[in-house]
Amino acid sequence: MKVALVHDWLTGMRGGEKVLEVFCELFPEAKLFTLLHRKGSVSSTIEAMDIETSFLQSMPFIFKKYRHFLPLFPVAIESFDAREYDLIISSSHCVALGIITRPSSCHICYCFTPIRYGWDMYQDYFGPSNGRGLAKFLIPFFLNRLRCWDVTASHRVDAFVAISQHVAQRIKKFYRRDSRVIYPPVSADRFEINPKQGDFFLIVSALSPYKRLDIAIEAFNQLEQNLIIIGDGPLYNQLREQANSTISFLGWQPDEVVAEYFARCQGFLFCGEEDFGITVLEANAAGRPVIAYRAGGALETIIEGETGLFFDEQSPASLMKAIEKFDPLDYDPVKIRERALLFDRTHFKNTVADYIFQTYERYLKKEFDCVETT
Repeated sequence: MKVALVHDWLTGMRGGEKVLEVFCELFPEAKLFTLLHRKGSVSSTIEAMDIETSFLQSMPFIFKKYRHFLPLFPVAIESFDAREYDLIISSSHCVALGIITRPSSCHICYCFTPIRYGWDMYQDYFGPSNGRGLAKFLIPFFLNRLRCWDVTASHRVDAFVAISQHVAQRIKKFYRRDSRVIYPPVSADRFEINPKQGDFFLIVSALSPYKRLDIAIEAFNQLEQNLIIIGDGPLYNQLREQANSTISFLGWQPDEVVAEYFARCQGFLFCGEEDFGITVLEANAAGRPVIAYRAGGALETIIEGETGLFFDEQSPASLMKAIEKFDPLDYDPVKIRERALLFDRTHFKNTVADYIFQTYERYLKKEFDCVETT
């Protein structure tokens, strides 16, 4: 059995790449197809793979502006020759699911989300307040074409795995496909409980529009409490300009530094509507409670009153109300960590391996319809 892995792009070690790392451990001899690869940006396990990139790799300024090349992504993913592979496993939040295979190949897609900026978060990325000039007219036209391509590409997948019930509902809505839910892995052994707490709240996040860090910044500007933000992204400068002196931006930090801040924070803030939200469970693995917006994947991981609490509206006032209610002494760090261990990496690896091999065996025996899976 010849195996190929497909991943959208390799530019950093985020949640999606931690899933891919498990696939690489399961299939170390596989070919790995990806649109572009910034060498040294991902773990040694992934870097050791036989990696093939698309023509986008040689584009000027590609690593600084790769999102601007979105119109070329469908063409780039379809340019790979995957005809010799029996099993294809794509890990996709953009176009990886669209790789073209031979009819007899089995394609399993671990789906982080249908393209979020093409579907339900289109307005967050490209709504009237975000468009200007000619782009204001071209973007809606292009996104319409991208959605059509995405639906067509979804029919190339034989079996979908969703990262959460929230994503499974979106796969059903946009692709009209069923999916199996297997929660992504949390490397709980990276984190430990620290009895010495700091006087700050923490956010670890990409600084992107849908993450809604603006809510936290406005709230903490009014509360004048300490907030530390770890992460980088297109809104970095804009958010820094909005923040007062009690809010600190640390940019990107290595894993060991992030783990230390997780363990010492009073509480972790989660303001966006996420497909899953792995940082919620990383905070819990360090024994720290979470204050999260009541929506998306957080509803599947947080037990209110035991591992965190929710705020009901994406507004500074709603977040401030939750913070005023929050008392870190109400939470047991040991019980919080025990909850996170249910999502541990070892459990994910065993579960997803069983699913892949069982699905491939069923596919060879023609025991399931390649259009609908359960």
